[in-house]
Amino acid sequence: MAPRLQLEKAAWRWAETVRPEEVSQEHIETAYRIWLEPCIRGVCRRNCKGNPNCLVGIGEHIWLGEIDENSFHNIDDPNCERRKKNSFVGLTNLGATCYVNTFLQVWFLNLELRQALYLCPSTCNDYMRGDSIQEEKDAQEFSKLFMSLLEDTLSKQKNPDVRNIVQQQFCGEYAYVTVCNQCGRESKLLSKFYELELNIQGHKQLTDCISEFLKEEKLEGDNRYFCENCQSKQNATRKIRLLSLPCTLNLQLMRFVFDRQTGHKKKLNTYIGFSEILDMEPYVEHKGGSYVYELSAVLIHRGVSAYSGHYIAHVKDPQSGEWYKFNDEDIEKMEGKKLQLGIEEDLEPSKSQTRKPKCGKGTHCSRNAYMLVYRLQTQERPTTIVQVPAFLQELVDRDNSKFEEWCVEMAEMRKQSVDKGKAKHEEVKELYQRLPAGAEPYEFVSLEWLQKWLDESTPTKPIDNHACLCSHDKLHPDKISIMKRISEYAADIFYSRYGGGPRLTVKALCKECVVERCRILRLKNQLNEDYKTVNNLLKATVKGNDGFWVGKSSLRSWRQLALEQLDEQDGDVDQSDGKMNGNTLSKDESKEERKEEEEELNFNEDILCPHAFFFFFFFNSGELCISENERRLVSKEAWSKLQQYFPKAPEFPSYRECCSQCKILEREGEENEALHKMIANEQKTSLPNLFQDKNRPCLSNWPEDTDVLYIVSQFFVEEWRKFVRKPTRCSPVSSVGNSALLCPHGGLMFTFASMTKEDSKLIALIWPSEWQMIQKLFVVDHVIKIIRTEAGDVSPSETQYISEPKLCPECREGLLCQQQRDLREYTQATVYVHKVVDDKKVMKDSVPELNVSSSETEEDKEEAKPDGEKDPDFNQSNGGTKRQKITHQNYIAYQKQVIRRSMRHRKVRGEKALLVSANQTLKELKIQIMHAFSVAPFDQNLSIDGKILSDDCATLGTLGVIPESVILLKADEPIADYAAMDDVMQVCMPEEGFKGTGLLGH
Repeated sequence: MAPRLQLEKAAWRWAETVRPEEVSQEHIETAYRIWLEPCIRGVCRRNCKGNPNCLVGIGEHIWLGEIDENSFHNIDDPNCERRKKNSFVGLTNLGATCYVNTFLQVWFLNLELRQALYLCPSTCNDYMRGDSIQEEKDAQEFSKLFMSLLEDTLSKQKNPDVRNIVQQQFCGEYAYVTVCNQCGRESKLLSKFYELELNIQGHKQLTDCISEFLKEEKLEGDNRYFCENCQSKQNATRKIRLLSLPCTLNLQLMRFVFDRQTGHKKKLNTYIGFSEILDMEPYVEHKGGSYVYELSAVLIHRGVSAYSGHYIAHVKDPQSGEWYKFNDEDIEKMEGKKLQLGIEEDLEPSKSQTRKPKCGKGTHCSRNAYMLVYRLQTQERPTTIVQVPAFLQELVDRDNSKFEEWCVEMAEMRKQSVDKGKAKHEEVKELYQRLPAGAEPYEFVSLEWLQKWLDESTPTKPIDNHACLCSHDKLHPDKISIMKRISEYAADIFYSRYGGGPRLTVKALCKECVVERCRILRLKNQLNEDYKTVNNLLKATVKGNDGFWVGKSSLRSWRQLALEQLDEQDGDVDQSDGKMNGNTLSKDESKEERKEEEEELNFNEDILCPHAFFFFFFFNSGELCISENERRLVSKEAWSKLQQYFPKAPEFPSYRECCSQCKILEREGEENEALHKMIANEQKTSLPNLFQDKNRPCLSNWPEDTDVLYIVSQFFVEEWRKFVRKPTRCSPVSSVGNSALLCPHGGLMFTFASMTKEDSKLIALIWPSEWQMIQKLFVVDHVIKIIRTEAGDVSPSETQYISEPKLCPECREGLLCQQQRDLREYTQATVYVHKVVDDKKVMKDSVPELNVSSSETEEDKEEAKPDGEKDPDFNQSNGGTKRQKITHQNYIAYQKQVIRRSMRHRKVRGEKALLVSANQTLKELKIQIMHAFSVAPFDQNLSIDGKILSDDCATLGTLGVIPESVILLKADEPIADYAAMDDVMQVCMPEEGFKGTGLLGH
């Protein structure tokens, strides 16, 4: 079958020779492709969406012919869930709990411990609540806490086999022995241990780690030992002596260590060799008995970071002697080449990986093992018989019973699905043969619904044809490509079984839509010819009152506008079918959308006067603009051609007068511009130095020839200069609003000292001669002046400066306090970070900047404002001298708006701007800096105004980091292993750890 676009063209080819008023029923049926040949199964490889009579490839192939009953359901055989007899079962990871699972699996295979726990009453088995683990923590820390909790809980039991099991299995004893070099006196401190913590840094073999653990330490110098026998400090030696070893020897390899330089924990990814047989006799002080151990478990941490990764365990079954890998729910037997203990691929390979050393038979090497469990070697296999307690057996039997019930339920569901599928199979086989309509009465149903009817995985819903309707509530011609024509017989069965509607019979073919489409297609075909005709007509000169006004901009682009408009009418079905953005609209809503779309015509609107634009859209009438440069007179013939494409465009015959209101406004505007120019010129001439910012007085260097200076707000001066520069674009400044510089009590808000420094940008000083002119040109609400006074023949150093009105100390103090509070409570403010090398500020190319704020100044932004826009941060009264009363309670907020410090820092080369908040910590800022400069937080040395920023937990507000601050960054040498950056990222996240569990004793 021909492609869809070819079918589309063929369905409307007749429109080239048929006028809209000549459209017949035959043309309508051709447009809806009623009589296209249906496709044949086996010939058509896929469904033809452009042919409503193609009913192949819609999902019928799975129903035709003989079908395996297993295809009628997607329910797995429940018997697959049965575990094999005498096989291990994994543990579900409840969310970052893999390290807990590894320890539980190791301890479960300790038969003595398992039997002792089974002998406990059921009330003692609730060691950890359901909400125990909130986030991944240190596995070695968990081991210590769990053993402590276990021992404490079991010590309360009456049965000695239960009460003492932890000590019997895991507890050993060693002594801290200190020997005085002077008198030889020995001092012993006995201590129990449940695991030996072995340093692995700098070692390659487990035996080296044990030797270092027992190595003799010299106590000399400041670290000398106070000997009670000598009654003085003496040189001495100290070491650990192993007195007894437990049946189960837990060796913790200290892979997770605290780095003093970085202040964070890191993982040591070095290889350690260990043997399957470990002879501890050379390390024990009291000889006697066997101290030969055999390896029973290896606990592994996959990952290069101390704060992320995954935990698994390699454990030997004590009864069979076979090794297994326990990885949460997955259990794998290790044999042959797989029997490589402690070997696991890293989740994130480190850049500083070292080559694995060679290992002989019976020995292993691992860079990820963090705990080794050894069992005291015996000649025979363990004979401990572990009896499951009755209450546990009852729980197991109950679960098994539920499982059997579930299996029966699943089997019944499978049977029901098969029966339902067979019934559907017979229905489809019968009904699919009756789907084609042929010459008999027919209806239309959406292809999507038919496909869902044939899809056994989804329930069949009622038929919904609303999305395919046109504005006339009939079948839209553009939707025929997603519809199928079926027999009335099949349609009756579908609607009787599934319901829905509306039904789309032969009466649903929409003549109005076909006629409109015919008109649009003919206009499209005629557009090129009409474009040439209009161009020729435009060459002729139009005289008298026979022409029409057309916008020059519209004439330049009328063909493109016409084509776009025809495309919208022809192809924009979203508004026509009652759907918008995927949401179904009501009939009234969809009609309203179409009305708005029709009102978006813009041809010839470029010569509408501005204030008449509203009337054109709502009353289809408008006035002609007064600018003759924007329009052109065209002939009646040219306008007639253009009207065919833009029937709703505003029409202006040549005799139409321009808008009278626009003429009045134009005349008034010209008069106002002339008046503004005159005012600006007069004010510029009267205050030349103030306008050019020349010969300005300065408080810090008071001029000798005057004893009084006047003050106005700097904002007034800036606004006045804007008007004088551009009098036709800016409004005149009529008043001096000095009330913004005063408090509610009428007092001045600035001290003499502050006006010479930080507040100097808020005020402008005026000479007495200039002040006289300002009073003539502007309305002044409040007079503010500074007077210099001298008492008799006093020295200049005793000269006093008095302000009128006087300073209001209370309001001034309140303003300062509020400003300081604002600097400590800001959000989303900009600070700048300079990287420093050798005490010089330099720029370093790094990753793209994050949260960089614009370097545009406040003055640039002010210039960019539209004409006449007032600064919302400053109240300037234009109508008189009376100002609004402000209560003292809300005065601080008022001053916060009207007195704005222009202290914006200009970002210079080599700086990076970051968005921060006062309540974020220094540690969080370091993370931002790490992204901006590629410097790890522990390599960052930050300072501001000579003060070192070192407290990572402190907030930026308490550290004195305020908006526009410049922070100096000096970086230490980068670390070799960038995986440590991940450690820092994890440290910055809040940790819950073992909070809320019995492990912490609460």
